[in-house]
Amino acid sequence: MKTAVLIVAAGRGARAGGDLPKQYRTICGEPVLTRTLKSFLCREDIDEILVAIHQDDVALFESATAILSEKVSSVFGGETRTGSVHAGLKELAKTKPDIVLIHDAARPFVSDQVIDGVIAKLAEYDSALPGIPVTDALKTADGAPVDRAYLYRAQTPQGFKFDKILAAFDDLSPDDSFADDIEVARNAGLSIGFSQGDEANFKLTHAQDFKRAEKDLRMINVTGSGYDVHKVTEGDHLWLCGVKIPAEYTLEGHSDADVGLHALTDALLGAISAGDIGDHFPPSDPQWKGAASYTFLEHARNLITAHEGVIYHVDVTLICEAPKIKPHREAMRTRVAEILDISVNRVSVKATTTEGLGFTGRREGIAAQAIANVRIPDV
Repeated sequence: MKTAVLIVAAGRGARAGGDLPKQYRTICGEPVLTRTLKSFLCREDIDEILVAIHQDDVALFESATAILSEKVSSVFGGETRTGSVHAGLKELAKTKPDIVLIHDAARPFVSDQVIDGVIAKLAEYDSALPGIPVTDALKTADGAPVDRAYLYRAQTPQGFKFDKILAAFDDLSPDDSFADDIEVARNAGLSIGFSQGDEANFKLTHAQDFKRAEKDLRMINVTGSGYDVHKVTEGDHLWLCGVKIPAEYTLEGHSDADVGLHALTDALLGAISAGDIGDHFPPSDPQWKGAASYTFLEHARNLITAHEGVIYHVDVTLICEAPKIKPHREAMRTRVAEILDISVNRVSVKATTTEGLGFTGRREGIAAQAIANVRIPDV
């Protein structure tokens, strides 16, 4: 299968400010367009890359691509995004790709996972786009609620069966203008699939977006680990990773003894070198007697936010003979994601046994270990 990428870079980007069109402004010393192109040039499954540029930007384009592969070429775009994409598609028709990925030049942080997701969906659909489900409450201008169950924030690259999207653009009138290319596909009756988007794949639109991009590029990845153990005692339920599980026993502890959340709290605190859970919530302090462990995790989350950090991924392993974790795993992942205010696809919960060995094998206690990956500013 031959795959082409069409980068839309003919706009003026006036809302972003600055002396240059935003796709040629630099982030940490490198043009935005250069960074965007590198995201695709490193992939062996991309056969050619075409950039739709403004006719006044030839010198800027040549400067931004001087060190890049010969796989990159250009074509002059039109007066609108729709016109620029149509011009690019007609140029790509000369090499007849099977699929085309159309991407905003001003999205320089697109990941391999996002690109893979779009390409995979094209095995089932005529077109595909990465989307992020809307989580905020939505209202109309008069305050009426809007059902967000089927609403997504659309991103690029948007992928298409090449012949079908070219035909869809060919059928447009010269004055037609669409916000994005999926609208053209929908207008033509093409099937549309959604893949997983990524918050990091944001579009540079306003001046503050460039500040965010500079900050993101100066972030470093840090890792913290946590480990906790609680003794099994008499009871009728226990808490694991924020989920209440009926059982003929419980876990002993000063709080609700959620061993999974305790280990994860320590992992997050360790990532920012902020001590351990006992430093922040001493078991000798009566105010934490019977406390819900999600408050400890929220505290660690808030400390990371105060450090201008971002929780990137967490992984919890529960070590026990019982209860069975698999029936509760998705509920645990969902609950941890809610507490940390991150996407559930960034939360891993799994379990193992010790094959009957040791205190967990004898069902005398439950252990948990956790790893947290966090991005913080490099200071």
